[in-house]
Amino acid sequence: MLQIKNFSKQFGALKAVDDVSFEVHDGEIFCIIGPNGAGKTTIIKTTVGLLSPNKGTISVNGKDVVALPQATKSIIGYIPDDPSAWSGLTGEEFLHFVGTLFGVPERDRMDRIKELLSIFELEGIEKNYFENYSRGNKQKFSILAALLHKPRLLLVDEPTVGLDPLSVRRVKDLLSRLAKGEGMSILIATHTLSFAQEIADHVGIMDHGHMIARGTVEELREKAHLQKEATLEDIYLALTGNSFPTA
Repeated sequence: MLQIKNFSKQFGALKAVDDVSFEVHDGEIFCIIGPNGAGKTTIIKTTVGLLSPNKGTISVNGKDVVALPQATKSIIGYIPDDPSAWSGLTGEEFLHFVGTLFGVPERDRMDRIKELLSIFELEGIEKNYFENYSRGNKQKFSILAALLHKPRLLLVDEPTVGLDPLSVRRVKDLLSRLAKGEGMSILIATHTLSFAQEIADHVGIMDHGHMIARGTVEELREKAHLQKEATLEDIYLALTGNSFPTA
């Protein structure tokens, strides 16, 4: 579903991503981990079309994201790290607005919104203005908006920021169900290593713009020459020699 090949992105003298290649298959959850500035968000934003690559290619469902932006964006859902919407919109209006952009018919939007609101028990606050929501509720509506058109590829930048423990659990269950039950491909950039370890089929470790290792947690554990009880944080420290920031 997603193929990134020899991708590089530079901002002035800073090479944010340097010759990175990997794939995300149907029904797979791929988590990118690494410190701030490692290049995780740059990969997400370039895949969704907010940035353009300097070198290499990114393809979604076999189509180049630069050459065919409308075709690729139509099957992508994007959850940014900082949820935002026009302050004058209610949560419900925000969802209808996003659904309209993706061409979801009104009757289908109404049914889909009702279904989605129940995931986080948001019924009753959907008519409040977005600007009055807590950070956590803004994040929940952002998640629901990304799922409204039933994307085939979901791009997620820090999915659990601002969420309470119960909501984090629901996000884990939701993403697992979407991947395993519905075949959605999911790419997640996160600092929360316990989240990545629990949910990911494959993990890519980024450091200074390079993907220094990728594979299953078990494969990375073997690469780091660690015992089976070693956590993803242990693996990260062993492979990079860096400390990891708490999220």
